[in-house]
Amino acid sequence: MRPYQAVLITITGLFIAAIAAFLLYGGKTGDRGVASVGGPFTLTDHEGRSRTDKDFRGRFTLVYFGYTYCPDVCPTALQVITNAMEQLDENLQSKITPIFITVDPERDTVNHLKSYVENFHPRLVGLTGSTKQIAHVARIYRVYYSKSKSSIENLNDYLMDHSSIVFLMSPHGDYVTHFTHSTPMKKMVDVLRRNVEANK
Repeated sequence: MRPYQAVLITITGLFIAAIAAFLLYGGKTGDRGVASVGGPFTLTDHEGRSRTDKDFRGRFTLVYFGYTYCPDVCPTALQVITNAMEQLDENLQSKITPIFITVDPERDTVNHLKSYVENFHPRLVGLTGSTKQIAHVARIYRVYYSKSKSSIENLNDYLMDHSSIVFLMSPHGDYVTHFTHSTPMKKMVDVLRRNVEANK
């Protein structure tokens, strides 16, 4: 590798790290340096019921933003969540609610979301809503999404560009930590078990 290439890679890496730090920690709360992620929202679950953030209080939540037509990253992330949950005993599983929030509400209707979440962990809750509601919840979780420029002209068959982060939120709705779709399942299991057991 040539020297200028190494410098370019280093600068690019620092730039990406700076963006990630801003997205997750740009709005710290108090002196603890807790990431400003999450907040009040109202959406509709895959059973057609109105759900708010308060409905998930009392349990840890694993929040992931994606869409059902996603060809690879989303199902991979949801399968990792499913596998990690299944590595925990039933008591610990009962204290965690996985949540899948669509960034494609135009296609991800209640019925479509219902058939999709059935492919993953039985505790998984799918959430959709109006474009305004989805924009709001994505903003408070600092999640990026948009229609792919390469397919934006096709009204029905398009891809979505979006962040691929799994947020672990506390029973009080506070940010705990996050994972990516490439986080090893064992690491996720260890983090979940440690946090849930510490909350007893």
